[in-house]
Amino acid sequence: MKTKQSVLALVVLVLAVLACQSQLPAAVQPTGEVQPVATISPSDTSVINPVAQQDNLVALYDGVSAGTVAILTDLGSGSGFVYDGDGHIITNFHVIDGANLIEVRFTSGFMAYGTVIGTDTDSDVAVIKVDAPAEELHPLPLGDSDSLKVGQTVIAIGNPFGLDTTMTVGIISALGRTLDSAHESPDGNLFTAGDIIQTDAAINPGNSGGPLFNINGEVVGINRAIRTTSFTDTGEPINSGIGFAISINMVKRVTPSLIADGKYDYPFLGISSIDSLSLEMVNALGLKSFTGAYVTSVVAGGPADKAGIIAGDKSTSVPGLLAGGDLIVAIDGQETRTFDEMLAYLITHKSPGDTVVMTVLRGDEKVDVTITLDKRP
Repeated sequence: MKTKQSVLALVVLVLAVLACQSQLPAAVQPTGEVQPVATISPSDTSVINPVAQQDNLVALYDGVSAGTVAILTDLGSGSGFVYDGDGHIITNFHVIDGANLIEVRFTSGFMAYGTVIGTDTDSDVAVIKVDAPAEELHPLPLGDSDSLKVGQTVIAIGNPFGLDTTMTVGIISALGRTLDSAHESPDGNLFTAGDIIQTDAAINPGNSGGPLFNINGEVVGINRAIRTTSFTDTGEPINSGIGFAISINMVKRVTPSLIADGKYDYPFLGISSIDSLSLEMVNALGLKSFTGAYVTSVVAGGPADKAGIIAGDKSTSVPGLLAGGDLIVAIDGQETRTFDEMLAYLITHKSPGDTVVMTVLRGDEKVDVTITLDKRP
């Protein structure tokens, strides 16, 4: 029987699977010794020559590769990395989803069975635990994904097509993307995973769950999916230069809860929105701004509904587009240009029970609405 190598492929606009009540600090670091990695100071980067660049990448690989792992299941294969000295390994939920047997292969050749101790279908993160000697556990340093900039160099290390500890290099292509999660809402739709990093570093089947590093050897994301229209003869997706990774700051919030409780609760607002407004839509809706998250529907009895957020209910010249809804332009005083930006702020800074202040344009009036967040049902 053929096995599948784990990656998520977005074909055109379709996401196909292949392979918080508790208050958590936003910058929790794992326990255990973190391996030092050679760094490049900002003053060096403007004058660095190709040989020095090469040497730094070699040093980075030497410093972090021991902390990356290949994950083999009875269904396929993927990647992961060592989170702490207690044997916790981080990977994607879809890498281990439905697996009856999980093997973790370290770069040294050591192998151990893994046990799933927590999963998050919203962000596609899973934590598994292995019984391994201390000398095999090399926790990787975690970076700060909020400090990332488009154009920065990033490096992926993983297990594409079963080729252990493969390194690829690219840049950050965009920030704050969204993907469908694997968490289904009560109405049958999928909740949204936000704060996603887009990169052109080559990610292929088997890379899922592996680390995405910055140039200093810090993990800034977990490789999750690619968008492609190209496939191998066996139907596996081929990298097209558009890959996606879960931000490490999201992982920092989720992982301690997965270890402690096996799950993580996300803040719930209870709205649907048009993220990117065309000029035709702006004119049809009579909006006074070209940017913002336009509210198309509000969940009855949800947090936004209770706070008085309004959805569109009047016909327009655009079929299916209803005017009269609120346009969210800021959250907690921070400008919101898109729904993606608003969602990224919510899931990385807020938990169920917290309050947020939404600034909305309601006709010609600007209104502040205070909302108490619930948890995703």
